[in-house]
Amino acid sequence: MEISSKEHTHFFSNNTVVPVDRSSFKSESSASKERQSCCGGIKIFLGALSFVYFAKALSGSYLKSTITQIERRFDIPSSLVGVIDGSFEIGNLLIIILVSYFGAKLHRPRIIGAGCLIMSAGTFLIAVPQFFMGRYRYESFPSTVNSTVSLSPCLQDKSQTPLSALEKSQAKINAGCEKEAGSSMWIYVLLGNLLRGIGETPIQPLGITYIDDYAVEENSALYIGCVQTVAIIGPIFGFLLGSLCAKLYVDIGFVDLDSVTISPKDVQWVGAWWLGYLIAGVISLLAGIPFWFLPKHLPKPESRKDSSTSSEHSKFIIEESKDQRASYWQQAKLAEMAKDFLPSLKNLFGNPVYILYLCASIIQFNSLIGMVTYKPKYIEQQYGQTSSKTNFVIGLINIPAVAFGIFSGGLIMKKFGIGVLGAAKLSLGSSFFGYLLLLSLFAMGCENSDVAGLTVSYHGTKMMTDYEEALFSECNSGCWCSKNDWDPICGENGVTYVSACLAGCQASNGTGKNTVFFNCSCVGTFDSSQSSSAVVGPCQKGNECPKMFLYFLVISVITSYTLSVGGTPGYILLLRCIKPHLKSFALGIYTLAIRVLAGIPAPVYFGVAIDTTCLKWGSKRCGGRGACRLYDSSALRYVYLGLTLVLGTVSIFFSVAVLWVLRKRSSPQDETLSANGERGACGTKSRKDNFVNTDQLIQSTYWPEKETRL
Repeated sequence: MEISSKEHTHFFSNNTVVPVDRSSFKSESSASKERQSCCGGIKIFLGALSFVYFAKALSGSYLKSTITQIERRFDIPSSLVGVIDGSFEIGNLLIIILVSYFGAKLHRPRIIGAGCLIMSAGTFLIAVPQFFMGRYRYESFPSTVNSTVSLSPCLQDKSQTPLSALEKSQAKINAGCEKEAGSSMWIYVLLGNLLRGIGETPIQPLGITYIDDYAVEENSALYIGCVQTVAIIGPIFGFLLGSLCAKLYVDIGFVDLDSVTISPKDVQWVGAWWLGYLIAGVISLLAGIPFWFLPKHLPKPESRKDSSTSSEHSKFIIEESKDQRASYWQQAKLAEMAKDFLPSLKNLFGNPVYILYLCASIIQFNSLIGMVTYKPKYIEQQYGQTSSKTNFVIGLINIPAVAFGIFSGGLIMKKFGIGVLGAAKLSLGSSFFGYLLLLSLFAMGCENSDVAGLTVSYHGTKMMTDYEEALFSECNSGCWCSKNDWDPICGENGVTYVSACLAGCQASNGTGKNTVFFNCSCVGTFDSSQSSSAVVGPCQKGNECPKMFLYFLVISVITSYTLSVGGTPGYILLLRCIKPHLKSFALGIYTLAIRVLAGIPAPVYFGVAIDTTCLKWGSKRCGGRGACRLYDSSALRYVYLGLTLVLGTVSIFFSVAVLWVLRKRSSPQDETLSANGERGACGTKSRKDNFVNTDQLIQSTYWPEKETRL
């Protein structure tokens, strides 16, 4: 079928490449073949990149879900877990500049494939310690194999246990101590996460730019949006995988599960944390395979070749003739590129809107990153929930709320044609109401569990003295007990005791989880009307705690949605107030500042603050402090929520300053024109052009783990 010359030209300008030195007249079969090759190649790349985004988001969120499991397995404090969590950002920063600079010159798909291989290796490395540390040892009363034999937890005298048995036990402890003293296996977890950060680095900048280079211009934003949508699905599956693995015992397949005396509700419980990393590693490995078979270049659409390279020309790139553009990177001199660096940096930091928004973002991300990193721990300790249920709730409720919030923010911007002032107001309002809702969580906490010698005395009164001294009382004075043990039992009076020995129990019967302790002198003195027996495991939280947990979930979901609504308007505000030739540079500085000043330090100092609320520390076999066994619920609530709110409030003040500067710079006429799409308060061109450019830049600067931050 014949078509007009105009239609023929329009058809090829959107779908084919016409080389400069070739005739514009092509056969219809040749043009069709080239069009299919271009479209097919970019769609294959799009599918592969989407799978990679899913893989890296899954492994990143799974790490968040295993924070408490890693802490218990390696017997380390929260502050050290924060260092492990921040190592991902460190790895990313180590090579981000090299990848961004040299990546465009090299084979981008294969670099992404190599990144997936490194990311997979790092994920596998995190799981390696499980296979070299031996079986997980938790503190427990040595019940007998024959349930008819009664053992006394309260050793009135060492003679109750044969000396040879004590010596053998001590020798076994010393042997284990020598083995553990030479190995700090958590270092492998840190190095593995560092490798994950290195491997993830090329995926975003090289993948997004590859799509932007070879996709039809009007389809570019749609393709990038598809990639980011898949990336948001990753954390949902990551937390659900964390929920599944947390139900399984850490040494499943290696020990008899009937011999395990602790349950998932016990603070010593460690799930099969390593299993999820093996699964995530395999997924990352598979995701990288297609990139090794993709070409270095795809045919460019005619519309892309004939048009200018970009509406944003960098000052750092030297303009040359068309014949020299293929080799302009080689001809550009480093001295000429560096010449404008400092003036550009000065120009950027001389922009009050940019610097104020940067400060607001750094402080807000400190708040959000710290809050999300320790959210599973907070739910477990505050509301007495298991790790499995905590991860399930976060993955199935919180993450979708964040995704819906981000989508809603963009929809509101588009539907109401909001300009830069409107974007600033929407971003500020989102933060203000989000943190206001967070304030209500102070009233939705649970009281401390009644733990004899820690939160209440052995006579039922609230604790006022040092907890270590209060662990011993008249009722257990005749027992040979250690204050370092943590093997809680629940008395029939509803009080938890640190160990059966400290409860003064004289006899026991049964094995494993079915062990029952009798004649517990401390249980009897606490409430003489009750029986003096006890069972393995801590007592449950108060009756009001499940209701408070439900309220917490509702407010948490609404808060996550509210805070997420302001994400897109915030990026629009950032991009519209920067000179076009400085946008890429500004976004690079922004991302670097967030990672260095928020992504790395926030988990560390949040962990240090949380450690201060610990009431009972575990003890390592060789001595020294291990992981925390019991937190002060009230103190934990005030520290965790208080630190989050203080940082959030400071960021709001900076956001108010941003709005004030914008109002001062703009006139009422500017605001009207901005709403009509002609001119914004920051002196941008047309709103249409800005939306086309900023949509792509917003997507390309999307933070890989932003969907896990709330």
